[in-house]
Amino acid sequence: MSKGTVSEVHAFTPPPEDPARAGGILTIDLGQVVANWRHLKEKAASAICAAVVKADAYGLGAVPVAQALFDAGCRHFFVALPQEGAHLRAALGAEAKIWVLNGLLPGEAAFYADHGLRPVLSSLPEVTEWAAFCRMREMRLPAAVHVDTGMNRLGLNLDEAHRLAGDRDLLGACRLELVMSHLACADEPGDPMNERQRETFAEIRALFPDVPASLANSAGTLIGSAYHFDMVRPGIALYGGNPFSDRPNPMRAVVSLYAPVLMVRRLRKGETVGYGATWRAERPSRVAVLGLGYADGYLRSLSWPARNGPAQVMIGGHYAPVIGRVSMDSICVDVTDVPEDFVERGVRAEVLGPNVTVDEVAKWAGTISYEILTSLGGRYTRLYVPAGNGARS
Repeated sequence: MSKGTVSEVHAFTPPPEDPARAGGILTIDLGQVVANWRHLKEKAASAICAAVVKADAYGLGAVPVAQALFDAGCRHFFVALPQEGAHLRAALGAEAKIWVLNGLLPGEAAFYADHGLRPVLSSLPEVTEWAAFCRMREMRLPAAVHVDTGMNRLGLNLDEAHRLAGDRDLLGACRLELVMSHLACADEPGDPMNERQRETFAEIRALFPDVPASLANSAGTLIGSAYHFDMVRPGIALYGGNPFSDRPNPMRAVVSLYAPVLMVRRLRKGETVGYGATWRAERPSRVAVLGLGYADGYLRSLSWPARNGPAQVMIGGHYAPVIGRVSMDSICVDVTDVPEDFVERGVRAEVLGPNVTVDEVAKWAGTISYEILTSLGGRYTRLYVPAGNGARS
C-alpha cells in the first residue's frame, strides 16, 4: 500500500450510527421507566420514592434514565461508585441528591464533597474518616449510615450502631440524613426473615429518632407499608424486572431487543448445529442465524437446551427455539415451524420484549433479570423512547 493510500484511509471518519448496520437494536422506553416509578411512588404513599441507578441504570443508561426520572419529580438517586455519582451530578445539576452505596473510599472524601455526593457509610472507620474531613472543611456534610440487619454484607453491626448512636462527637461532625438497611428475602414476601429484619431495623431506627430511615428495595416497596419508613429505594422494578420470585410481575416492560437474521439454511435430518455439535436435526429443518452472541450480553448459558429451556426468540409472531451453542457474535434458532415468508435475511427477531420477557430469558439462563440487563453489550444501537409515552397518570 502506498503512502498516499494510507493517508487517504486515515482521513476517513466513522459514519453516523445507523440502526440498519447494528448487530441488534436495543430500545429503552423511558416513559415506561417513569410509569414504573410513579406506580412505586403511589405504593410508597408518604415515603420518598428514590431510584437506584447504579451499574449504568442496570445497563440501560444512567444519564437518560435519571434525567427522565428527575423530570418526573424524583430527587434521590443511588449509585454504587463515586465515579458514577460524578457523572450523574454533571447531568442532573445541584438539586439531585446522589447517594453512593459502596460508601466512602479511603482518601476520597474530597472527591465526594466536591461533586456533592453523599456516602452511605457502612463501618466506623468510614464514619470516622468522613467526620474528620468535615471538621477539616469546617462543614457538616451529609451522609447516610448503613446498618446490617441480617444480610451480612455491607453495614455496621448492631453493637457498632449502638456505639455510633452514643458518640456525639462523630455524629456532630457531619450531617446524618439517612439511616438504612437492606432486605435479603423481600422477593419472597412470605419469608419470615423479612419481618425479623423489619423489627431489627425499627429498633435501630429508634437509636437515631430524628434521622429519616430507609429499608425497602423494589420488592419491599410492594409487600407492605410497614417496610416503607421514610424512603423506598426501588431498582429492578423501575426497569421492568419482576421484583418477586413467586408472583406475577406488576411492572411494565421497559426494554426490547431485536437482532437481524443473517442467513437461513436448510439442514437434512441428522445434521448438527454449532460448536460441539450439541444439537442434531431430528427432521429436515430450517435454521436462522441471528446477529448477536455472548459478546453482546446474550449469555452462553442460553445455549441449547438451556437450564429451563429451550430459550426462545420470536420471529413473525412465532416462537423459535435457540439451538446449538451461543457463539460470540451469533446464535442459531430453529425456524422449521415458522412460515418461510416470515423468515429471510434482514428480518429482525424479538430477543427481548413484550413476547420474550427479561424474566423469561433469565429463567432460561438460570440467572436473574438483573444479570440479563446489566450484561447487555455495547454494540447495539440504543434507541430511547422519550418519557411521556405510555406513562401512568
